[in-house]
Amino acid sequence: MTPARRVERLYLLLTLLTTLAASFIWGVNTLFLLDAGLSNTEAFLANAFFTLGMVVFEVPTGVVADTRGRRFSFLLGTGTLLASTLLYLWMWSMRAPMWGWALSSVLIGLGFTFFSGATEAWLVDALAATGYEGSLEAVFARAQVVGGAAMLSGSVLGGVIAQFTNLGVPYLARAGLLGLTMVVGWWFMHDLGFTRQTHASPVAAVRSVLAGAIEGGLRNRPVRWLMLAAPFTAGTGFYVFYALQPHLLQLYGDPNAYGIAGLAAALSAGSQIVGGLLAPRLRRWFRLRTDALVVGGLLGVSCLVLLGLAGNFAVALVLVAVWSMVGAAVAPLRQSFVNGAIPSAQRATVLSFDSLMGSAGGVVIQPGLGRVADAAGYPASFLVGAAVQSLALPFVLLARRERAASDPIGS
Repeated sequence: MTPARRVERLYLLLTLLTTLAASFIWGVNTLFLLDAGLSNTEAFLANAFFTLGMVVFEVPTGVVADTRGRRFSFLLGTGTLLASTLLYLWMWSMRAPMWGWALSSVLIGLGFTFFSGATEAWLVDALAATGYEGSLEAVFARAQVVGGAAMLSGSVLGGVIAQFTNLGVPYLARAGLLGLTMVVGWWFMHDLGFTRQTHASPVAAVRSVLAGAIEGGLRNRPVRWLMLAAPFTAGTGFYVFYALQPHLLQLYGDPNAYGIAGLAAALSAGSQIVGGLLAPRLRRWFRLRTDALVVGGLLGVSCLVLLGLAGNFAVALVLVAVWSMVGAAVAPLRQSFVNGAIPSAQRATVLSFDSLMGSAGGVVIQPGLGRVADAAGYPASFLVGAAVQSLALPFVLLARRERAASDPIGS
């Protein structure tokens, strides 16, 4: 097996473990919060604090990855998520007040920020260092498939386990998997193609990384436009994913059918697998990566409009599948566009900036749409969400106008 192939397999294994651990609660998280005594608005406010934690810590943890190393950041992420997941479980058992959920949600957001940017940056640099000659889309697409399979398994198991035990047991399963992930990362993951800034003082290293990240990110016009589109797509996506759980239970007619909530998340996962398989084929259908992003954005908005109008459980499931599949199919193209336009030395920080923008949208959009759901119902919130997501399209078109070197599919 070639070194590049070993790097890819480890990345896929880490994707499998982290997604499986996370997905154990994805199908029941909103129900878990509601069962703890929170209202719809409070539940999505708790989710907003999670994304607020990601906003606050994205750039600092990206700098950690670009100065102390991507492996170091990954291990910090698994450890933080393990501790904060157990805290979440304790909060549920104590029926904690809203301020407690806000604090624990911020800590979970901190854990995920150590992942965002660092793992992807580790992959891209390690592949370059080991002589990989294939396309990044192919690797990212395979990761979509693996992640979708992990999400499918985890969300179904989480829903079934909650159905036959209680809503807290999936969180215990998640904690156990995070412990296993930490061991695998510590034993097998090593920084390749990246050298820590050991020659400079910590303050000088941070300044150097931040300056390079601003130059390669916010001042890099093609990347900047996609960053500005992220709050509308990611923020709406966060809300829709979690709002689907209680909405589908309403359409199904049984508010205690937790297995159905898990099935909804599993359907999104299955669609992600299909989207990952479709992603390499988009290279044949589009000349530019931004063309695929525009078409995918239009299809996503259309699905949300139809979801808001659909009053049938089966129709809603089909729309959820299409919405998820479209997002999964275009995601590898976006990743390749951004990675091809940013420098290696600040890659993790720039990717963290990008993730920060999406999280910032979630901070505002999730509680706002949750309030719409409280006032007018979930269908109305999906219609408003479609309008919000459509605001991303002008920024994608602006990125297309920049004619970035990483935009043509063959680049």
